Amino acid sequence: MDTFVSANNLNVEQAMTCGMVLAIWANNFPDRPAIYSAQGNRTFGELNARMNQVARSFEAAGLKPGDGAALICSNRPEYAETLFAAMRCGIRITPVNWHLTPKEMIHIVNDCEAKVLIGDARMKDNLEEVLANSPCVELALAVGGEMEGFSSYDDVVNEQDGSDLTNPLPGSPMLYTSGTTGHPKGVWREPGSTMTGSVATLLTYDGATDTDLCTGPLYHAAPMAYSLMAPLHAGVGVYLMDKWDAEETLRVIQEYKITHTHMVPTMFHRMLTLPEEVRNKYDISSMKYVIHGAAPCPVHVKKSFMEWFGKIMYEYYGGTEGGGACYIGPEEWFKRPGSVGQPVLGGTLILGDDDKPLPAGEIGRIFMKSPEAGRFRYFKDDGKTEKAYLDKQQGHFTLGDMGYLDTDDFLYLSDRRNDLILSGGVNIYPAEIDACLLLHPAVGDACTVGIANPNWGQEVLSVIEPKEGVEATDELAAELIAHCIANMAKFKCPRQIKFMDELPRSEAGKIKRRLIRDVYDTGSQ
Repeated sequence: MDTFVSANNLNVEQAMTCGMVLAIWANNFPDRPAIYSAQGNRTFGELNARMNQVARSFEAAGLKPGDGAALICSNRPEYAETLFAAMRCGIRITPVNWHLTPKEMIHIVNDCEAKVLIGDARMKDNLEEVLANSPCVELALAVGGEMEGFSSYDDVVNEQDGSDLTNPLPGSPMLYTSGTTGHPKGVWREPGSTMTGSVATLLTYDGATDTDLCTGPLYHAAPMAYSLMAPLHAGVGVYLMDKWDAEETLRVIQEYKITHTHMVPTMFHRMLTLPEEVRNKYDISSMKYVIHGAAPCPVHVKKSFMEWFGKIMYEYYGGTEGGGACYIGPEEWFKRPGSVGQPVLGGTLILGDDDKPLPAGEIGRIFMKSPEAGRFRYFKDDGKTEKAYLDKQQGHFTLGDMGYLDTDDFLYLSDRRNDLILSGGVNIYPAEIDACLLLHPAVGDACTVGIANPNWGQEVLSVIEPKEGVEATDELAAELIAHCIANMAKFKCPRQIKFMDELPRSEAGKIKRRLIRDVYDTGSQ
């Protein structure tokens, strides 16, 4: 086990809440690798110094504790530098999905009240538009190149002192999550909330020998938590993949002797479909933990993957809102195939429509328990926060997912958030797509559903009721897909368009989305 001395006389718990735990590792093991990436590497000493420089850059720009910053950046060292800098100088920082359209990014940057925008120059055209429409931004820093209106990240940061801050203050990441209606909302917690109660604390690391592989984009909560924050807090280096590829994953595992990684089920499927000679080409014996979640994993896929990698798969269930996420290891999973485990904090409830607990085996809404300290709220939306919690005193909240508990309190999922589409581990909300389609003059009504896809888990299909006098043609279907691509992020857009003369509705006039799904989702039946 590593032994170390705390920085600035902070104990480990204080250091974690102030984002200073990396300073402890840097002061004791400055030459230990912290970040590997195509855009450069960092030792813990180098990473820590850069984080201090970024923190002082925020202060020099006039930011005060509690102010907001937005980070729109690919998987590269500057992402980690900025994230942890904010957490040690009291800043509320929002990583933004860089696959979004400029309009979608603009909403988030302004809603989170970002005074600083750190942007990756590979998204130059979009980010210049974002900055031009974000009057709240007072300082814009460009990473990896030049952009109009942005100062050079390196030039600004290099002006500052890299020594440890004398009075670190806890900051907090605030990610945005979409609801089934309306704009996405920031999930906010009081600064100083630690990872206590998180599934990540159940993982075992050895800072001297282990290395983590980050397979997904860091703007997602799970890769950020499990493949950046958790390993770095444990003194473990991280390899940042710029873009995921099945064979490249195996190559990196072999070359860097990867021990831990987080993946989504789509990745398992893609890796299992590699030719046998490719799979057998690489040494994966260093692997200790494969953590997965974000989407249901078919039982046969998980079994096949463990036949290859060994019984090292650990599954979780949760959301950006955090709380009492469930967790299950391989031995327990083989006893209960399909379960996502028992809640870390305990107290998970399955409730019926009358908000009363249901007995074991009956499907209802899943309510998890938040920790006593650090409970989330939706930023600037008390109404949405109130609706999420069943009981503020007890702290039970729901993501809208459905499932059931067995007699030993192991959770099994049925529908996730009812209408939510999970494609490649990414949440896609049908109501947002429907709203976009309804802007087209040929559309009378629309209903979007997820249908089974062997590679992605689900794909997006939209069923259209044309306006009176409009003919349903292949040309119109192509036009509607192009309309969506022009108005929202491409990953949200329908892969298929179907037509119905009249969509099925309830007596109240509400479209029966489940009936639509039953008609077209033949692959999961």
